[in-house]
Amino acid sequence: MPGAIAVIEDDPALRRVLVRGLEAADFQIVWAVHDGASALGRVAAVAARPDALVLDLGLPDMDGMDVVSALRDRGVGAPVLVLTARDALPDRLRCFARGADDYLTKPFAFAELAARLDVLVRRRRSDAGTDTDTGAGAIALDPLRFRLGSGGTAVPLSPTEYRLLATLLVRRGEVVRRETLVCSAWPAGAIVRENTLDSYVTRLRRALRVAAVDARLDTVRGIGYRLH
Repeated sequence: MPGAIAVIEDDPALRRVLVRGLEAADFQIVWAVHDGASALGRVAAVAARPDALVLDLGLPDMDGMDVVSALRDRGVGAPVLVLTARDALPDRLRCFARGADDYLTKPFAFAELAARLDVLVRRRRSDAGTDTDTGAGAIALDPLRFRLGSGGTAVPLSPTEYRLLATLLVRRGEVVRRETLVCSAWPAGAIVRENTLDSYVTRLRRALRVAAVDARLDTVRGIGYRLH
């Protein structure tokens, strides 16, 4: 079950897109603010603390990394997913060192953002003993190492395989159209032949079997794929 999310993003247009998109993906938005001070004020009320936070680093009043440090100093253990245009390795490492849990560079595929949040929320619930879907056979995606796991078995995925599976996982039970999967997994403008997507789906089916995951990836002929 998707969780309660807080959004900290100074760009009003992107903030609205994040809120609407996450709500459409069945997340609950507990609050959305434009600066670090407002975020720290909101989390001061324990009742308003979310299951995970989406945080832009380029805030108008303070560096997003300082917000992460302040959250941890105040005892807020909810995972933080950082959004930023900074993609250099030192920037990513500094984020993790300051207490961030995941990192996504702009521009990003919304399906990947939702999938990463889903993973972070489920992992936190599992740590707290409240996750009902983490036993043997449950799908577990590691967004940092691009791995698929279940009950201790970890299967490495390529970045493209990871993005495809993440998109299917976010919309599990639904038929995901072929063009949606291509847009989610490949860069804009990439030439992807029809049988290329089919080949990647075959690889994903093999990875699901190796990981002993309790899932089935069906072909909906002429339309796309559905993950059960």
